[in-house]
Amino acid sequence: MLRTLTGRAVLVTAATAVISVIVTALVALPIAVRSANNAGRADLADKSAIAVELLTTERFAARQRIVARLRDDGISVYLVRRGVADRPGLPPRVLEQIAAGSTVDTRGVVGGESVFIAGRPLSGNDAGVVLTRAASSGTIARVLGGVWVALLAGLAGGIGAGALLARFIARPLRQAALAAGRMSAGDRSVRLAVRPPVEAAELATALNQLGAALQRSEGREREFLLSVSHELRTPLATIRGYAEALADGVVEGPEGGDTILREAQRLDRLISDLLALSRLEAGDLPVTVVAVDLNELVDAAAQAWRPRYGPQLSAELPAEPVLVDTDPDRIRQVIDGLCENALRVVPAGTPLVLAVRAGEQGGVVEVRDGGPGFTDEDLGVAFERGALRQRYRHERPTGSGLGLALAARLVTRLGGTIAAGHAPEGGAMFTVTLPYTARTKP
Repeated sequence: MLRTLTGRAVLVTAATAVISVIVTALVALPIAVRSANNAGRADLADKSAIAVELLTTERFAARQRIVARLRDDGISVYLVRRGVADRPGLPPRVLEQIAAGSTVDTRGVVGGESVFIAGRPLSGNDAGVVLTRAASSGTIARVLGGVWVALLAGLAGGIGAGALLARFIARPLRQAALAAGRMSAGDRSVRLAVRPPVEAAELATALNQLGAALQRSEGREREFLLSVSHELRTPLATIRGYAEALADGVVEGPEGGDTILREAQRLDRLISDLLALSRLEAGDLPVTVVAVDLNELVDAAAQAWRPRYGPQLSAELPAEPVLVDTDPDRIRQVIDGLCENALRVVPAGTPLVLAVRAGEQGGVVEVRDGGPGFTDEDLGVAFERGALRQRYRHERPTGSGLGLALAARLVTRLGGTIAAGHAPEGGAMFTVTLPYTARTKP
């Protein structure tokens, strides 16, 4: 029972009710006893005044009836003459006060019992009347007896309130659990009604947002798989065509072999990118972080890419070394990927700039081009797998959609950041920021 929310809610509310009753009883008991004693003491004083008046004016038989009636009410009557009571037990100080003609309203012990004592002198002679009544008169017993009834009532009320509370709280949780189960079974169209209380509304909103995000993510995943399958099929078809031509003797010489080699290399790069991306997302891609001079790294990349791109490729390097902690092979992989992306989309004769500078947060590498660039909307999805390919595949040359996603995850794995923006040359600009080495940190 305690494993369910209903059982726990019932237990908590019932325990709260019982504790409340006990605490209330503990607080109310002294107050009730004090109030009862005060009322009994005041009543005893009033009766002592009446008794004195009656005993003074009535005859002997009437006085006897008055005494008997008082004793039936639990009141003991003492007649005092010349400082001596008709029965033993009264405290000496009470007898002295009566003998002195003073009234008595006090508490004392008579016969081993705590009692209230009220006495008044009789007018006209050296005598008086003293009345006693037991203190509390069973008040404690009556209050404690009533506590059990209140405890049972509180327990029953707590169980009922707990059941209602648990039902009220558990309903949105059960609905959320059912919705999550349907989502896990593949139904991404599940949505919950957003209703109060606030916490239930927040839970429903979060699940609805999760369902929408899963729907979008799976849609992009399907588009990505379609694009990757297309990218894989293209070089495979070329390789197969040339292989069949070579087998049939239609193609002779090195041309067919060169084409097959280029397509095989393209296929190998694509598969390597997929493998690296999957390992990055799994968090098990090894990196070796060492101190690296970005000037040397970017200059080597520029020299390697200039024969393919042409004299429009330039390098902007500062006079001082820019030392960062990174993996040089992985950063070179990022730069090569960005250059490959530029080479594919940038028209001939437009500039491509590889730049290095010392930033406030770390060493910065910029890859800028004069190509078609990005729109402001593109900047938000530039590093999502296949997003730009899906957007521009019918407008300009596109790749597999893996390059920018792979670059972003590599830079993040190395503790850096990457951002897309608008280049002063008119095209796209990619800014990679890497942490400084400890000895060169500003």
